[in-house]
Amino acid sequence: MPTVLEKSARRFATETPLGRTRRARKIHRILTEVYPHARCELDYETPFQLLIATVLSAQTTDVRVNSITPALFAAYPEPADLAAADPARVEEIVRPTGFYRAKAANIIGLAQVLVDQHAGEVPPQLEALVRLPGVGRKTAHVVLGNAFDVPGLTVDTHFGRLVRRFGWTREEDPVKVEQAIGELFPARDWTMLSHRLIFHGRRICHARRPACGACPVAQLCPSFGAGEPDPVKAARLLRYEMAPVE
Repeated sequence: MPTVLEKSARRFATETPLGRTRRARKIHRILTEVYPHARCELDYETPFQLLIATVLSAQTTDVRVNSITPALFAAYPEPADLAAADPARVEEIVRPTGFYRAKAANIIGLAQVLVDQHAGEVPPQLEALVRLPGVGRKTAHVVLGNAFDVPGLTVDTHFGRLVRRFGWTREEDPVKVEQAIGELFPARDWTMLSHRLIFHGRRICHARRPACGACPVAQLCPSFGAGEPDPVKAARLLRYEMAPVE
């Protein structure tokens, strides 16, 4: 007897490209209703603060980053301040985020580049951002989309996992994922699509045990059954503000 997951996959096995596009946009419409307050979950006030926080968010949680950035930004409010910082002091502040030596070197280095090459301002161009120490396309798109309103897809681990589970693409390479998903949605949707998928990945569609039975897009997902299909049991897996009150 086929499993729940196998049955789900079969439902979409013969889907056409047009059908996939329509299904993808329907999923996005539903997630828009489920997550009306989706946003970047890093705390920041300026493009510089967002850039630094995003670099620090690698291999850790936004909650952890938010716990240390107030002290970091109080000590180094401007790129020139961080560019001239004592590495040992910066390392101590960012230590809770993990990989603190490399992260401290990156944020001091990028601050120095901002001062030397960009008059202390964060450049609003992808090409310039990815040349900064510790900044890749994912970080650049976070900054562009949220600080400068330049549309972009933030292909982090949550985003990549969900678009493959949804059957929107089979690509693994982040750049190819970015290209494939960009073809399914108009550019104006890219930034908020990223936020909504990341919200969904953090709250319901977890990496190890997705809460399939509590998922609002279960009927549109070829991976339904990859996690817990029972609604009651799935509800116990919800996280963040969706988690049930004990």
